[in-house]
Amino acid sequence: MEQQKKMETNLKVLDMTCAACSARVEQGLKKLPGVLDANLNLATEKAHIRFEPAAISEQDLIEAIEDIGYRVSLDKTELKVKGMTCAACSARVERKLNSTAGIYKAAVNLTTEKATIQYNPLQLSVKDLIKAITEAGYEAEEDSDSTRDQNALEQELASKRQKNVFLLSAVFASPLLLGMIFEMLGFAWSHFLMNPYLQFLLATPVQIVGGRQFYKGSYHALKAKSANMDVLVALGTTAAYGYSLYHTFVTTGALYYEASAVVITLVLLGKMLEANAKGKTSEAIKSLMGLRANTALVERNGKEEIISIDDVLVGDIIIVKPGEKLPVDGTITEGNTTIDEAMLTGESIPVEKTVGDPVVGATINKFGAFKYQATKVGKDTTLNQIIRIVEEAQGSKAPIQRMADLISAYFVPAVLGVAAITFLGWFFWGEPGNTATAVRNMVAVLVIACPCALGLATPTSIMVGTGQGAKKGILIKGGEHLEKAHSINSVLLDKTGTITKGEPEVTDILPVRELEPLELLKLAAMVEKPSEHPLAQAIVKRARRENLELGDVKNFQALPGFGVEAFYGGKEVLLGNWKLLEQKGVSFAAGNSFKERLEEEGKTAMLLAIDHQLVGVLAVADGIKDTSPEGIAKLQEMGIEVYMITGDNQKTAEAIGGQVGISQVLAEVLPQHKAAEVEKLKAAGKVVAMVGDGINDAPALVAADIGIAIGTGTDVAMEAADITLMRGDLRGVAASIALSRATMRNVKQNLFWAFIYNTLGIPLAALGFLSPILAGAAMALSSVSVVSNALRLKGFDPYKIYN
Repeated sequence: MEQQKKMETNLKVLDMTCAACSARVEQGLKKLPGVLDANLNLATEKAHIRFEPAAISEQDLIEAIEDIGYRVSLDKTELKVKGMTCAACSARVERKLNSTAGIYKAAVNLTTEKATIQYNPLQLSVKDLIKAITEAGYEAEEDSDSTRDQNALEQELASKRQKNVFLLSAVFASPLLLGMIFEMLGFAWSHFLMNPYLQFLLATPVQIVGGRQFYKGSYHALKAKSANMDVLVALGTTAAYGYSLYHTFVTTGALYYEASAVVITLVLLGKMLEANAKGKTSEAIKSLMGLRANTALVERNGKEEIISIDDVLVGDIIIVKPGEKLPVDGTITEGNTTIDEAMLTGESIPVEKTVGDPVVGATINKFGAFKYQATKVGKDTTLNQIIRIVEEAQGSKAPIQRMADLISAYFVPAVLGVAAITFLGWFFWGEPGNTATAVRNMVAVLVIACPCALGLATPTSIMVGTGQGAKKGILIKGGEHLEKAHSINSVLLDKTGTITKGEPEVTDILPVRELEPLELLKLAAMVEKPSEHPLAQAIVKRARRENLELGDVKNFQALPGFGVEAFYGGKEVLLGNWKLLEQKGVSFAAGNSFKERLEEEGKTAMLLAIDHQLVGVLAVADGIKDTSPEGIAKLQEMGIEVYMITGDNQKTAEAIGGQVGISQVLAEVLPQHKAAEVEKLKAAGKVVAMVGDGINDAPALVAADIGIAIGTGTDVAMEAADITLMRGDLRGVAASIALSRATMRNVKQNLFWAFIYNTLGIPLAALGFLSPILAGAAMALSSVSVVSNALRLKGFDPYKIYN
């Protein structure tokens, strides 16, 4: 008994650099309630932990290590799950996986038939994950690139089989349905179709062949001590068929052959239509995969040769002719051209490219021939990263789905109880002793209560929404981010590279002492040459354009948020903002009038001092993107508060804010303090989106409710952001929020109709107002209607809000 209360686990802890790190993690774990012992091995990076599962879970241990400041190595995989037919199935698989030791997080998507699993590789392998799904009563296999084509072929064959089985059932069920209709209309010759033996011969193939998949699914579900849609259909139709069989061969009485046969046929029709509609929801992935080029013309050993795209190596020189697709990502080495990047950004206007410019695989060369060097191949290409992000998003779950999953988990057992009560109620009280009526109403309850529509309501909308976003250059990492984006009421915009072009230029060179402007520029450029800051690069670029020879400085030091410091000719040189000079005790009174005028013009003033004497002022301005005012105005029109955050001083920041229509400006904020400003807004009760470049703004992007990265079209691996805008302009922020709002409206419509359908349908069936045939038709159409409603999103263009 004591043994059952204890568990052991091994976790691989990353980022530990010394014994102090391992000791810190070890002591932190030992302090947790429920942890009996913890040992950290720095050499192997392994933590061996003994704990009481009743008091603390593995997830809690992992989160505790991350809170201490270290990462736990977890593997992530996708498995293709076969045999799921409704939300109860996916909920069961998910529960089984999440209750398995070593699995940190698992999400099962009924629409894509995929399980996305994050697990501890020290405890489990992929085989163990597949085994867990098998124990739940379903089949699984790894969803790798090598199995996708096979899966697609299997799905195509399965779709054909489903169609054939439906046609067979329809052929045999039609006479039964016609017989019932003709009898109701009083046709004299309808008695031929109502012959019990003929009805038996017509209904039996439908029950055996058409119903086979429901019996098979029921067997696996019941074997795993569960219940799903298959159980409801199999139980309901078997009751009707068995009851009719008894009255055919044992005694006379009411027959319900048409009910069992027509219900099975209608359910098969619904499944077939649903599969076709679900196939359309994943068209975004298929279309993205279809964008790939198959071959590449490369230059190797002085010769040109055509090779498979899979054989292209980093460093290869690739030749591209007009009208051809680019096979991989790279940098142009020879030639000029214009490239259609619509697949990347959703923008149809071609982009001019020349030597040194980056290019992206799967884009289309419009005019000139050129050569470029491959920099990213295989899974590292931009297209493959986009496909990965969209696949993960479509396989994820939105928080709103949790309610539906919770209901689905208990729904089928509850329906079985309602069906039993319906039978007993009608048999003993409704129409005492009338078995036919009791069976008919019980079958109607079982058939109409399938939770398929409930399970499909959210994932189908999420799939279409994320797919539409990808087509328009809006990459959303998961359903939870797509859902949360619709609640955003405050947007915090970084200035440089977000509102502005991110390519500052020197606009003014103003000496204060006996220095020529070019001498001032040369000295500033030499000091800034080692720096990678955009303002520094602007000064260096201007100096080189003036053909100035730049020597080297000594003891260069970058001072983030202030400027730089270096020594040249034995003299200390400072270049930065007024804070730097104030900190160093340098008077900048002589340049104050320059500084104030420049800042009022929205320019960044950079003060240069030699040996504690101000010698000049340089102004750098970063031009505003043409689309920024329009994007900001649309956000404000949508009722969203817009803030600008920048390291610039207050005057400069307000000048730029005024140019784009932003009155709420957060100025003089150091890079490391941006996240704190996000937290302040959140603490005030606002749902905050932070918009930045995805690199310098990473802490703030993570701190925000939604982090939005402005992409460049070549680097989509922005791990800190929840949404990446491939177009690189602010209009995408409002477009992504509009897409989220449209998707969430669609999800809520689906959930409303799914809930209403079951809420009204089950009582109507139980009270005898629905025949099994009508129940079957309603059940089949409910799933189709939910998926069809989700497909309406395919016509939604998030950028149309600007028209």
